Amino acid sequence: MSSSHEIESNNPLELFDTYLQQAQQTEPNDANAAALATVAADGAPSVRMVLAKQVREHRFCFFTNAESRKGLELAENPRAALCFHWKSLRLQVRVEGSVSELDAQDVDTYFHSRARASQIGAAVSNQSRVLTSREELEERVRKFTEAHPGEIPRPAYWRGYCLHPQRIEFWFNGPDRLHDRFLFTRQADGWQKARLYP
Repeated sequence: MSSSHEIESNNPLELFDTYLQQAQQTEPNDANAAALATVAADGAPSVRMVLAKQVREHRFCFFTNAESRKGLELAENPRAALCFHWKSLRLQVRVEGSVSELDAQDVDTYFHSRARASQIGAAVSNQSRVLTSREELEERVRKFTEAHPGEIPRPAYWRGYCLHPQRIEFWFNGPDRLHDRFLFTRQADGWQKARLYP
């Protein structure tokens, strides 16, 4: 029985870009959506969806409120994992590594590229904290919008993060659950590739 997938490339970042471009043509929306897993200081994991952005040479960046649950967990333990699942390609990509904050200029540039309503939403949200009612949130939006008719200042707590990959795995769905899995592990002299059992 022959394998349904082979990977010739030894550069997982170039490979990721190739599949992301394909997914952008075939996925219904948000091909750059990924599940982000973080771990609190007590070892408890949590996961949520984020939109992964490319910022200059970095491919796995995301933006959030640093006072949110994921922001606090990254401050305690700056390691994370992302999982992209492209159903149309029958492919998932897992990325694991350390996380660092992006510089303020990159964060400002991205913040001001967003729709004005999204900027306002980020500015008024006490993300992950208790909200008494939807009306309270809408009132905060109304008051903030009236107070800021011009450019929306980026809140100091709204930051960008970049995951620096140490492990990248490509998982291709296979017949009879005989999936094809290729793991790239970063070494001092480049990437090491290995095929894994399904």
